[in-house]
Amino acid sequence: MKTDKAALVLACIAVIIGIGSTDGPVKEMFAGLKPQAAEAVLGTGGADKSEELRARIVKQAAELNAPPVDAALDRVWKAIPGYNGLEVDVEASYRNALLRGPSDSLKLVYRQSVPKVSLDDLGAQPIYRGNPAKPMVSLMINVAWGNDYIIPMLDILDAEQVKVTFFLDGSWLSKNKELAAEMLKRGHEVENHAYSHPNMSQLSRARATVEIEKTQKLLKESLGVTNKWFAPPSGDFNQQTVEIAASLGLKTVLWTLDTVDWQGPSPESVIHKISSKAEPGTLVLMHPTASSSKALRGMIRGIRAKGLQLGTVSQTLSAKRVLPPEVE
Repeated sequence: MKTDKAALVLACIAVIIGIGSTDGPVKEMFAGLKPQAAEAVLGTGGADKSEELRARIVKQAAELNAPPVDAALDRVWKAIPGYNGLEVDVEASYRNALLRGPSDSLKLVYRQSVPKVSLDDLGAQPIYRGNPAKPMVSLMINVAWGNDYIIPMLDILDAEQVKVTFFLDGSWLSKNKELAAEMLKRGHEVENHAYSHPNMSQLSRARATVEIEKTQKLLKESLGVTNKWFAPPSGDFNQQTVEIAASLGLKTVLWTLDTVDWQGPSPESVIHKISSKAEPGTLVLMHPTASSSKALRGMIRGIRAKGLQLGTVSQTLSAKRVLPPEVE
């Protein structure tokens, strides 16, 4: 009889443990418990350890919490994107830590708050950089020539797991649709670089409109891309250019740092220039040239060595926050 009772007790314990380890109602019950009850169920080691855990979360929240930053017009850099705020949810993070158990690293639960003023609110303005509080850099590659270096550069970007934005000249795109499709296939962003590489500031309104709109339609028809950004050829533009682009739903984007790779500088000098000068929000201009192709890996690693991430123009100019590793 005693043996039978012992076996029954062991069986019940095994069933309870099995149910509690699955994604069933028991686990949901644990997740919904108040911190005090969860401590008792999960055995975190008593009130002292519980308060120590909460204090640690409160301390990290105070260090990480930040208000949103509004988009603004700068005298030099013109339109500067906003940057989302970050607020750590202390109670949710505390419950999450209890459920994870002491062996798991602490992951904080957060929410982002949107700025009151966005890029859209600033009107038709050029953009030269991302928000200086956002630790991200974008490589923007203008393509009107240089096919020999595109695949080698794509291979390096794949190896380094970096996504960039290619700004395509429309006349180039009309002759190289397969190569442009390969950029998309590999996860890169493709955008508008006018149609025939003109100096936009010297064009009539009608001609400037055709230059932008023709490439915009080509991106849609040949690649299925909804165009968002316009990069003026040679960086030449005027306010009319920016307003025409805006009327077509595009924001005009320039650059913060220029590799000047069309002049054939040594790869080492390009790497040094970009690595030393890159900062949060930097947009780096380059082309598919021998200089930039040979310097690309070094540029990427130099930027990362400064604690900066690399992303597309859309990612860098968005208000979405770059999160620290302890936040999920």
